[in-house]
Amino acid sequence: MKRLLLIRHGSTSAVRGAAFPVDEPLDRQGIEAALALTGAAGRGIALCGPSLRARETAALLGLDAVVDHALDECDFGSWRGRSLADLHAENPDAVGLWLGHPDAAPHGGETLAEVHRRVDVWLAAQAKGAGRTIAITSGGVIKSAVAIALGAPIDATWQIDVSPLHYTELHAHDGRWSIACVNAPLLPVSEKSAAHARARQAAEADGSPAGDGVADMSSGDLG
Repeated sequence: MKRLLLIRHGSTSAVRGAAFPVDEPLDRQGIEAALALTGAAGRGIALCGPSLRARETAALLGLDAVVDHALDECDFGSWRGRSLADLHAENPDAVGLWLGHPDAAPHGGETLAEVHRRVDVWLAAQAKGAGRTIAITSGGVIKSAVAIALGAPIDATWQIDVSPLHYTELHAHDGRWSIACVNAPLLPVSEKSAAHARARQAAEADGSPAGDGVADMSSGDLG
């Protein structure tokens, strides 16, 4: 079985300003939050997108991640650094075209459909493997991955929430993906260990075998 953890990078000025990203670094809150989660992603093959925010997040989480360009956010072209509200006020037709047509790129960059296909190819390759992979990436990539795993249309990505330093876990069996969880918060190592201990105590109180319900919760797992 392949286990894939997709973690959105920490907060940046663009995230807080609801703006299309440039290659900005994590902001102060993002750095502090990621530092508090060092080790929380557990063990596995570590990958990250090429953006500065993804690479910084991976390092702060304690991961020696290899850059994979398939995990990059959409290239938003001339919209980079601009907020959606400002763009809509300036050119509502262009924003409406982008929101309603995945093959449109009024910003001159990458279309949402192109990103979706890129993620689809990457997921197909990941599904052929085994073990545990941790990928630090952007919200757009994670939303596409969830829609692809569900077999949902690309429009479904608009209904998926992905928060900074939250993880989505996918499992592949015989090349087909299932979803274990979406947009769950990473927990500091101390809190994760305590949660595992509580689950183990609850299982013992119910008369279950000692490992029942927590048998696959190694220190490298997220539970």
